[in-house]
Amino acid sequence: MKYGESAFDTLYLLFAIISGCVILAKARCRAERLMGAAALILGCGDAFHLVPRVLNYFSDADFTAALGIGKLVTSVTMTVFYLLMYYIFKERFKVRENRKLTAALWALTAARIVLCLLPQNGWLENSADMTWGVIRNIPFVLLGAAVCALYFQKRREDAVFRPVWLYILLSFLFYIPVAVGAGLVPMLGMLMLPKTVCYILLIITFLRAAAGRKTDAEKL
Repeated sequence: MKYGESAFDTLYLLFAIISGCVILAKARCRAERLMGAAALILGCGDAFHLVPRVLNYFSDADFTAALGIGKLVTSVTMTVFYLLMYYIFKERFKVRENRKLTAALWALTAARIVLCLLPQNGWLENSADMTWGVIRNIPFVLLGAAVCALYFQKRREDAVFRPVWLYILLSFLFYIPVAVGAGLVPMLGMLMLPKTVCYILLIITFLRAAAGRKTDAEKL
């Protein structure tokens, strides 16, 4: 198991980071720059958690603090990722900004990050406290639900981005049981694998969107 999971995590990180760099390097519009940044932030953020996790399989060193801090960093970068998904939505579908919605999403993002930074989370001890697992994820789930609903509303207007709402929905359905109950039921941690697959599919969507633009440009 440790070899399979370690290989999967390593390949995912390489794919996310390299894809983000490639999209950013070749970006010709704001939407593509946002997609590249989102992929890069996702990969780099997850590295803080997944690298210590992989090393923990093959070393007798104490990675408790590193794993906890990694979870903190990942929690923050995942939140930023979904805020970027909102701005990608605005650019991709050319929708007029709803200031109240934008303010609400920024407020949820800020609330999530502040809650994650509180010492009650016990990151240095890699705490599995269920109460704080629920509290810090309330604004995150609301943020994800709002972004998912936006993409769902526009699913018929863009063939490349059509399944994005489903990837977001599934990623949260896989993530919530882990965030809340993995401390009591360690086997729930296995749900992080299909959650990661959802992120891979989102990054593939970004790559397809960038490639589609170039194809359209070539036709002109």
